Amino acid sequence: MSSSTQPLEATANTPYEVDECRGILRAYSDGSIVCSAKPSFDVPVHDDGSVLWKDVTFDKTHNLRLRLDKPESPLASKLPIFYYIHGGGFCIGSCAWPNCQNYCFRLCSELQVIVISPDYRLAPENRLPAATEDGYNAVKWLQSQAVAECKDPWLTDVADFYSVFISGDSAGGNVAHNLAVQLGAGSPELAPVRVKGYVLLAPFFGGTALTKSEAEGSKDAFLNWELIERFWRLSIPIGETTDHPLVNPFGLAAGGS
Repeated sequence: MSSSTQPLEATANTPYEVDECRGILRAYSDGSIVCSAKPSFDVPVHDDGSVLWKDVTFDKTHNLRLRLDKPESPLASKLPIFYYIHGGGFCIGSCAWPNCQNYCFRLCSELQVIVISPDYRLAPENRLPAATEDGYNAVKWLQSQAVAECKDPWLTDVADFYSVFISGDSAGGNVAHNLAVQLGAGSPELAPVRVKGYVLLAPFFGGTALTKSEAEGSKDAFLNWELIERFWRLSIPIGETTDHPLVNPFGLAAGGS
């Protein structure tokens, strides 16, 4: 009798999957998290040598890096700086993913800018406001480069620190928005770095009152409501709702009407 019940007890105690995001992140019933190193967008990197790039650690405490891109043959002696903050529902993604690399290469080449693409801590291990804090620290890193005694000529020889733009898509657009709220444009807090503008690309916002597309959107959509709700459930602070001011800029908690 004991030999037949033991396997049942072992099965009952085995952790089971409770959440999954794009096959990259899997959360289990025992609280463990498993993340795949494989990007969810399996596409080739289009690196033709026209863009030079390198990785830099900007936060040693959390081992966070950012990727710098600059034209191999710039058309001006000083180039504007364009931040690109990746998306992924605050749960997945990286500046090293090939889709992100390709986008940054194109931005760099066609706009003739220096592109800075930072990583940030991901949920659910690091819930909001971690991503926003890391976005802020990535901008402060640029300030440290501008005032450093021993400058990195790879960046500073061509960077126009007075012409900075901060952008991001999806969750990255949310981070860019909250940096705009925190810093505004031309904030003396960043001197001599001057932020001239923000570009939000389909920013990832939420709210307890669903929009029409959220409520009636196709379940087969690439980003359907079930996945959106899952991203929020894993990334908002414990005990909060999607009316949190970092999530819903139009809600009462954020000063909306």
